[in-house]
Amino acid sequence: MPASGWTILCDFDGTISVEDVIDSLLDRFGGPGWEVLEQDWRAGRIGSRECMAGQVDLLKMTRAELDSHLAGLWIDHAFPGFVARARELNVPIRVVSDGLDYAIHQILGRYGLDDLPLAANHLAPATPPKQWLLTSPFQADGCRSGTCKCACVAQARGTGARTLLIGDGASDFCAADHVDFVFAKHRLIEHCRAVGIPYVPITGFEDALEFLPKLLDGSLVSHGHHELVAAQA
Repeated sequence: MPASGWTILCDFDGTISVEDVIDSLLDRFGGPGWEVLEQDWRAGRIGSRECMAGQVDLLKMTRAELDSHLAGLWIDHAFPGFVARARELNVPIRVVSDGLDYAIHQILGRYGLDDLPLAANHLAPATPPKQWLLTSPFQADGCRSGTCKCACVAQARGTGARTLLIGDGASDFCAADHVDFVFAKHRLIEHCRAVGIPYVPITGFEDALEFLPKLLDGSLVSHGHHELVAAQA
């Protein structure tokens, strides 16, 4: 167990990154049909793993075009400072994403953060006529996501540490149900309120930087419950 007693699991797309990487790639390089897959996923007819594998099949781009596009994508300006502070406080961070490992490595590498442990879908060149292939090394039986974040939570809890999830959307809902505390953005705020999960809302990693020491000293947990009660009142 880490000395702090806590470990952090952090989403990437829309949480660390300013925009969703796969959405930006599909908008620019996606062939016909990716919108239908997106609609089927949002309607619950297919899981995210099936949706993303199908969408990646429709990407028409060279490696150079992919790298050029990724070079224009950015992360929350306070995230590097948050990582540095977590390391000072002996809190391990693992990036857990239903996105693309290649993209995450490329983007974080520009900030010197490519050494963060990562669980994500694997993007690789494919045999023509397909250009790219998606595989999911962190999937789990019974889970329709490419990366089973619940399995990542279980692995972290297996060390005896308490778990903090930082996330923003639907891919984080299930994992949020199993962690000890959540720093929530966007749709994840609504989920935490509805289900009764201890959390605080954040707009970005400036807020997370402020809250992390308070989580470790115990003062934030009571505040998080208060936020929850107030939101439900």
